[in-house]
Amino acid sequence: MKTHVINFSKQLSEAINIGSNAKLTESKNKISNVLICGLGGSGIGGSIISELAAGSAKIPINVTKGYFIPAYVNENTLVIISSYSGNTEETLNCMELAIEKNAKIVSVTSGGTVLEISRVKNFDHIIVPGGMPPRACLGYSLTQLFFILHFFKIISGKFKSELEASIKLIDDEENNIIAEANSIAEKLIGKIPVIYATTYNEGIAIRFRQQLNENSKILCWHQVIPEMNHNELVGWTEKNDALSVVMFIDTDEYSRNLARVEINKEVIKKYACHITEVFSKGNSPIEKAIYFIHLGDWVSVLLGEMRGADLMEVNVINHLKSALSKI
Repeated sequence: MKTHVINFSKQLSEAINIGSNAKLTESKNKISNVLICGLGGSGIGGSIISELAAGSAKIPINVTKGYFIPAYVNENTLVIISSYSGNTEETLNCMELAIEKNAKIVSVTSGGTVLEISRVKNFDHIIVPGGMPPRACLGYSLTQLFFILHFFKIISGKFKSELEASIKLIDDEENNIIAEANSIAEKLIGKIPVIYATTYNEGIAIRFRQQLNENSKILCWHQVIPEMNHNELVGWTEKNDALSVVMFIDTDEYSRNLARVEINKEVIKKYACHITEVFSKGNSPIEKAIYFIHLGDWVSVLLGEMRGADLMEVNVINHLKSALSKI
């Protein structure tokens, strides 16, 4: 897993080449909305890109992480099937339902049943390299989502230069990123991380939470400012040295949210053992997102090593899939 994190920028470069050479076809119908179907490491890219595109996309981009698709899906919907293995049962069910609705379907996968169906039905599909844990391949899947949305004129083409700038950013900052990640990981040893982010950065918080779950083998939770100011903040009433807060803060965040962050810190510092602020770097939302993702991935790997965890092991997920296959 550590090697995958080290090679993240190389993966992004390769992903740009894959996306640039993808063969996509125009929809017969006007696209009025987008639905991205995927779970876990294959689905988090949908959460992240839906937030990154929220300020510019002229049509809704939604994400589903289950067996079913919304009733609004029809022949005017672009459905993106994101399954790294190609065998995710929930996503396959969504794919079948989208076929019934005559949606425009594009898949992103390394193989499996998703690729088989895409070829038989002559659906657009982008194949990414296989044989890795899905959570280690976010660079591949997220990048293809950018290319797909751009092809269908849902986002502008500037994403490509911003992705390239992101690669340079994390390469230039790699030593600093590792040092900061190590410092954060040391504060999380033996603690329950509480992860906070602001509006349109929830995907980043979810990614970090998932990486701590799978790589570091720990439980944690996340919430979003300002929503948590209307509920969770009230729960901070007792000193708990087991809780360590990590706040992802965009340096260009809306001023009212930045004010909320400061007020939240004043409240929470009385009860948590640590509050660690993680500030964004980069000149665009995409650069900042990639920076946050890479830093969070490093924290999860380093924390896992400190805990003596097997970073690659996901036996309980394999057990779940095996048990479900017998039903």
